[in-house]
Amino acid sequence: MIVNLISDTVTKPSNKMLEAMLSADVGDDVFKEDPTVNDFEEKVASLFEKEAALFFPSGTMTNQTAIKLHTQPGDQLICDHYSHIFNYEGGGVSFNSGVSCKMIKGNRGRITSSQILESINPPDFYHSPKTSLVCLENTTNKGGGAIYELSEIEKISNLCKKHGLALHLDGARLWNALEVTKDKPSKYGALFDTISLCFSKGLGCPVGSVLVGSNHHINKALRIRKVFGGGMRQAGYLAAAGIFALNNNRDDLKKDHVKAKEIGETLENCSFINSIEPIETNIIIFSLKDFIDEELFINRLKEKNILLISLGKGKLRMVTHRDYDENQHDYLLKTLSKINFNA
Repeated sequence: MIVNLISDTVTKPSNKMLEAMLSADVGDDVFKEDPTVNDFEEKVASLFEKEAALFFPSGTMTNQTAIKLHTQPGDQLICDHYSHIFNYEGGGVSFNSGVSCKMIKGNRGRITSSQILESINPPDFYHSPKTSLVCLENTTNKGGGAIYELSEIEKISNLCKKHGLALHLDGARLWNALEVTKDKPSKYGALFDTISLCFSKGLGCPVGSVLVGSNHHINKALRIRKVFGGGMRQAGYLAAAGIFALNNNRDDLKKDHVKAKEIGETLENCSFINSIEPIETNIIIFSLKDFIDEELFINRLKEKNILLISLGKGKLRMVTHRDYDENQHDYLLKTLSKINFNA
């Protein structure tokens, strides 16, 4: 038995999802002639009550496309210092768009409207970069799956409108947030100019993210996707997985959240734990006592076929997902309870 909690991206399509993929009606999506992709895009756009959507190979590409369509070279975007677009997208913000980031130290990856207001450069002060975009992340990856309060997002959205700034959401794990808050996706659609939605994490698809926005933004995104090399041909086989996930897999996310909380409860009783960040969704971030070597701990678990990841600076992460079953869960909890380190 291998318990892989490195990420929720390690999931594999279920047999039923594979059946849906194999039976998909496909065409050439570069010419917008793949009926399953077109159907998928329409479904996602409708769910968020946006005018249009575009299917991409990855969430990094959807985020980078959104940044490019909302900015000009030399501009500046505002984001949290934990944000995925800055930390984990290969420097694409500067490489692809020639844009700099003004980082805010928020609360577990979440920034407030007052912090954003303080960070907007005066538009008539040409010595500083022009602030043109605000990027939020919900749930926050490096912040341990933390969820934004919708009321705060509403304040941020109003602030952006007042100052003429675009607002983009990295919603790679928005499905997890929606499962907890029970907010309607349309509420998010009304607050953001563009939203990136990942289907290869909690929803269990093999590949793919979708960008939703206005017709104007998605038409621009189509050209940018081409420049980035993101056009796919018979992509309906992948889009069929997304449709299946929308129809069948969203309710299962609550199981991942329950397991994550149970892992947190077990870790709280382990002598080697220094701290555990609050667990809201499917991400568990914790640190070890100072006398315990992090690499030794990871290898100790690896010897027992349990895989997790280091985020650096003393933070370790586990992520529950739909392929992490009850047998694996029981094995993990028992193994964690038995591990002992001596000072």
